[in-house]
Formats: sequence, structure tokens, C-alpha cells
Amino acid sequence: MIKLSDYSTRPPEDYNKKMIQAKTKKIQQEIAEQQELLQANKKHSLLVVLQGMDSSGKGGTTRETFKLCAPHGVKVKAFKKPTEEEFGHDFLWRIHKYAPQKGMIQVFDRSHYEDVLIHRVHGWISEEHCDKRIAAINAFEELLVVDNNTTILKFYMHLSKERQAEKLKERITDPTKNWKHNDGDWEEAKLWDKYMDAFENVINKSAIPWIIAPVDSRTYRNYFVAKKVLETLQSFNMEYPLIKESKYA
Repeated sequence: MIKLSDYSTRPPEDYNKKMIQAKTKKIQQEIAEQQELLQANKKHSLLVVLQGMDSSGKGGTTRETFKLCAPHGVKVKAFKKPTEEEFGHDFLWRIHKYAPQKGMIQVFDRSHYEDVLIHRVHGWISEEHCDKRIAAINAFEELLVVDNNTTILKFYMHLSKERQAEKLKERITDPTKNWKHNDGDWEEAKLWDKYMDAFENVINKSAIPWIIAPVDSRTYRNYFVAKKVLETLQSFNMEYPLIKESKYA
């Protein structure tokens, strides 16, 4: 049973910022090389789910992890409030069409878990309904794994309450971040304890394990996620496909 309070939101005590930045730079290059292999092979696909509280760094993590990758090999979808059309379908309808095809990396900035988390926190659906949605999500993810050879990496962006307050304030005091400010984020922050309970519920009922990523430090956050992504891509043991025969050879 995972309790988020047992996990630190901060880097290890021996954390060295310059050393981590150098390691991250090398990892970014290796991810780009693996992404090209992934696209060349067209045998695997990778889905990276980034889920966490507002200002937990989902966008920044995506940018830094895949900054050296070919733009046509990585797709990003940020899920916001469903449209009227999306509300008219089952909650996974809008998600499935963004599942990655073989050879591609797909990033979900927020995801299908929003339709459990926020609904549970605000009491918009019953606990029984939440459990049924989690079961549907487990079945959906199994389908992607079994039917399309998709590997799913799910990161819970583990941010402290204090660090979130600092980052939300930055959106007011820093003119370059004003565009990110939303009064609603402050209102949701008041429900912190309820969100922690909801995240723990989802994490513990998920068939595919979550990775708890400490994100109070941007530098260590970027390194931690990128390292996990690289290790996963390397586990595919990919090689460039060779031409078997050609009339021009």
C-alpha cells in the first residue's frame, strides 16, 4: 500500500545540481537516439503519463525530457475540461484516439485519470462509480499493452504543498508566467488533502504501477523522469532495420 507521505518530494541529500544537469544533458541526447530507433523499428510505442497537482511541472518535464527528439516522433496531448461532444461519450472516448501508434512516443499532460481524480474530490460521482472507472482504465491500459505493444510509464509528479504555493505565487509576481495564472488553481489547492487521498486511491488500484517522481527541484525532476524514460526505451533492445534486398543494391 503506497502512502505518498512516505515519499520525499525533494532530491536526495547528496544531490549535486551541476552534476545532475550534466547527466541530464547526456540522457537527453540518448533519448533522442532511442526515439529515432523506435520510429525506425515501428514495433513498440511508448505512452508517458504525467499526472499531478497544478504547477507540478508536467509541461516543463515534457519539454526537457524530449527537447532533442525529432518533433515528428513525439506527440503531446494536454487534457483539459471535456468539450460538449466529449461529455456526450464515455470518459475514455476522447483518450483512446490519442493512444500512440507503433514507432511513436505520446505524452499525456494530465490524462484519463482526471475523470476519476477531480470527480472523486468534488463528489460528482459515487465511490462505486469511481471504482468502475478505475477498472475501465486498467482494462484500457491492458488493451494498449497487449494489442499494440505499448509500454506505459505513469509518473505521479510528487510536489509538496509548500512548493506548490511558491510556484502559484510565481505566476502572479513573474510577468513571464502571468499567462499561466488561474484563480481556479488556488481554489483546487485548498482541497489538497482530498486530492492526496484521491491520488493514493488511484495509485493503489492501478494494475500498471506508478512511478513517484520527486519534483520540488526542477533540475532533479527533469533528471529523474528522463532517466526512467531512457531506461525504458533501452529495454526494447532496438536496432536499425536493414534492407534485405533492393534492385539498386
